[in-house]
Amino acid sequence: MTNSKYQSFIASSSIGGQNAAFVESYYEQFLEDPESVEPSWRAYFRNIQDQNAEREVAHSDVVAKFEALGRDKRPGTVVVADAGFDARAAEKQAAVLRLINYYRVRGHQVARLDPLGLAPTDLIPDLDPAFHGLSGADMDTVFNTGSLATTDRLPLREILKLLKAVYTDTIGVEYMYITETTEKRWIQKRLEGTAFKPKLALDRKKSTLLQLVAAEGLERYLHNKYVGQKRFSLEGGDALVPAMDEVLRACAERDVEEVLIGMAHRGRLNMLVNVLGKSPKDLFAEFEGKYSAESLSRSGDVKYHMGFSADIEVSAKRLHMVLAFNPSHLEIVNPVVEGSVKARQMRRHDKKGERVVPVLIHGDAAFAGQGVVMETMQLSEAKGYGTGGTVHIIVNNQIGFTTPNPIEAQPSKEARTSRYCTDIAKMLECPVFHVNGDDPEAVVFVTRLAMDFRNEFHKDVIVDICCYRRLGHNEADEPSVTSPVMYEKIKKHPTTLTLYAKKLEEEGAIAKGEAEELVKKYRSGLDQGENIARTTLGLVGNKHTVNWSNYGKGEWDTPSDTSAKIDLLRSLYERVSKLPDGFTLHARVQKLYEDRAKMAAGELPMDWGFAETLAYATLVNEGFSVRLSGQDARRGTFFHRHATVHDAKDGKRHTPLRHLDADRNRFIVNDTLLSEEGVLGFEYGYSTTDPDTLVIWEAQFGDFANGAQVVFDQFIASGFAKWGRFCGLTIFLPHGYEGQGPEHSSGRLERWLQLCAGNNQQVVVPSTPAQMFHMLRRQMKRSLRLPLIVMTPKSLLRHPMSVSSMDDLVKGRFQPLIHDTEQLDKQKVRRLVFCSGKVYFDLAQARAKEKMSDVALIRIEQLYPFPRADYEAALAMFPNAKEVCWCQEEPENQGAWYQIKHRLQIYLQPQHQMFYATRPGMATTAGGYLKVHNKEQEELIREALAGGKPVKGG
Repeated sequence: MTNSKYQSFIASSSIGGQNAAFVESYYEQFLEDPESVEPSWRAYFRNIQDQNAEREVAHSDVVAKFEALGRDKRPGTVVVADAGFDARAAEKQAAVLRLINYYRVRGHQVARLDPLGLAPTDLIPDLDPAFHGLSGADMDTVFNTGSLATTDRLPLREILKLLKAVYTDTIGVEYMYITETTEKRWIQKRLEGTAFKPKLALDRKKSTLLQLVAAEGLERYLHNKYVGQKRFSLEGGDALVPAMDEVLRACAERDVEEVLIGMAHRGRLNMLVNVLGKSPKDLFAEFEGKYSAESLSRSGDVKYHMGFSADIEVSAKRLHMVLAFNPSHLEIVNPVVEGSVKARQMRRHDKKGERVVPVLIHGDAAFAGQGVVMETMQLSEAKGYGTGGTVHIIVNNQIGFTTPNPIEAQPSKEARTSRYCTDIAKMLECPVFHVNGDDPEAVVFVTRLAMDFRNEFHKDVIVDICCYRRLGHNEADEPSVTSPVMYEKIKKHPTTLTLYAKKLEEEGAIAKGEAEELVKKYRSGLDQGENIARTTLGLVGNKHTVNWSNYGKGEWDTPSDTSAKIDLLRSLYERVSKLPDGFTLHARVQKLYEDRAKMAAGELPMDWGFAETLAYATLVNEGFSVRLSGQDARRGTFFHRHATVHDAKDGKRHTPLRHLDADRNRFIVNDTLLSEEGVLGFEYGYSTTDPDTLVIWEAQFGDFANGAQVVFDQFIASGFAKWGRFCGLTIFLPHGYEGQGPEHSSGRLERWLQLCAGNNQQVVVPSTPAQMFHMLRRQMKRSLRLPLIVMTPKSLLRHPMSVSSMDDLVKGRFQPLIHDTEQLDKQKVRRLVFCSGKVYFDLAQARAKEKMSDVALIRIEQLYPFPRADYEAALAMFPNAKEVCWCQEEPENQGAWYQIKHRLQIYLQPQHQMFYATRPGMATTAGGYLKVHNKEQEELIREALAGGKPVKGG
């Protein structure tokens, strides 16, 4: 800044050097939000900044300049522009601004959040005016309110009143860690501009009362009628029902079409009846063990795991509501809901998430304790996974399962380390609205605030309803054994309905006894099996509705035509090999492109990456979509796919398959964050919603699936048996023993086979590129949508024997069993070796080396459902074979052996003797030394061809 500018500033400024404290506070506020300071101050602060600087001047530099200017003008005095504005006044004003800031930052720590009043009260010196040098004498002094969303100037007494009402009453807000100024200012204006206390109109007060009548009424009815049955009561957290009602009202006002809800057990039955409109009569039938014939045809699930969908009317608008099916693994439903929401948004071309909204309801202990919460939230704004923001509502009963966890302080740190169960939200700078569950109006207010924030900024937001659990973890539990003090207090504590009804009576909002009449009316409705709180409109359907009955008609062994014409294959290859003008490939990728051109022309054998690309291209060409995700899915962990290529000069990306149908974007490939459980849950949710998309999750290595085992067990393998949920999700698990140690060798084939029953899923180990091509196409072209588990190759991707020809794609189809490809004299074959995967090629090379013409090698490519007819045909093909051997690379206690042993034996003839060749049983998947691995492999191959361990009775 020039000297003349300084002099001009000195002449016009009302602030001198000794007013540094005021300058510092006000300048910090200017840096945070220039619009929050008075126009004259904005001009001053902008004037003293160097207009050519690339960054703003640090506030300490500005303060130093003021101090210097003040000393230069009048040593020992303050520069003032009007009477009464001196150093003391400036310090007081700065103190007031600091006080406002500290209430915003720390007010939540002293808010009245615990309905039971058991939480110890923190002493926060920063919130005491005396801490900032303010006294009782200053209470009637008028100060500038800075960025406080009220009038420009107020007496300190009024400023304190507002701050306490907003930040330390029954609402405690955390948001000052948010770096985006617009988000902070939005929250401040909404909170601080409510005239000290959020107010509801009379009709909304009565509506909230009715919601509480319904919430409490249903629980008490069930408690008395179905004594001792588990229902995971909402009692104590009744405010969830009016909170959800407010969510739906906000959605209806914005023409939202669908709301998807994920939640665990607590309050789920209440949600079904009083929010989604499920018939009480149907719920009572479930308590009484009455189920439909269709339900009894499956294994089923307990009532508090079941999902529900219906159309309801809210504010004269139709909303489609979905409550997701959920197992007892609590938060695992989170990514499943998000995946389903994403698929629905894609169907509607809803890029911002304005038509389909996710709502996740959590327990406090689970939200703080389960890692899938973090994984899901980390996906919330990631490319390919964002859903426009999720509204999280926590039913915070302060006890989790049996560990009490007071809201304000946790001296024992038993339940968690963080202060609040919501602290994980700070990772994404999500605002958190803590609210006392016994103040229903405050609950409704912050819920609307959360919905509006989500719709304004399209990011996650948290509502933490601080409440209690009136009964035990379930209705047979005795909670006072582990929490005697808390439950003695709960026994004496009035219900939320009782407290709110009394409040409304005192206000004159309702007549005395009116609440009791509502309670009687609701109970009478339940006696009739009717829902007074909300009724559904049924499932009317719309253009986005999917008729899933069309995808349960097919059979696993349906001989779908998966071939493709040669002209089409070459035409599609030409289109996906086309690069933008001036695009420069990396030298290694350039060589791959050149090789693929030769493959398309029939000049080179086809490799796996080429066959996979053509499978996707043909599906997209036929109107299907493809969604492929994994931690290195674009390139492929083993440098084989290159679905997305990068310009070697400027790094720009190009995804050729996307340009086959650029308008509809039918091909999507995502490199995901290092998450298995969260991402796989998301893709499962997506696949249960969109049957016309081939949804694939690829593990970086097969054993990475270990981190997502709950998704496999509780959803993928059993979702149809429990809930009737079709799912065409395809899982790629790189599998194969290359001597790389116990990690990254095994995709744990035995686990997937153990989960197989009732034709619930398919387990495949393809050994050629053509098999991969036909397998992927069959997954979409048949009228069946059930999971496909694929043990994909690693070293086979470049194995000279594991190749195919274009003719294999034109004339072939997927073969569950591949017969020996050598020209053997079938009469002379004495031994049949069955195997799957990479070991076949080791066996074939060893057989050729030893010139063994009396051993046939047969690949079982589909291990489940087991290809019985093909297997019997293979046995019959060699009438003089006496020995049948199963060979696998995996240890004896792993791999397929124990899971298919009985299937291999049951179809043997009396002349057959069963053998097996495996590695010895091991606690790990593989050895850690290459030399030992090679020795084991040699012995394994030798045994399979000429020895092996005999099976007793086989």
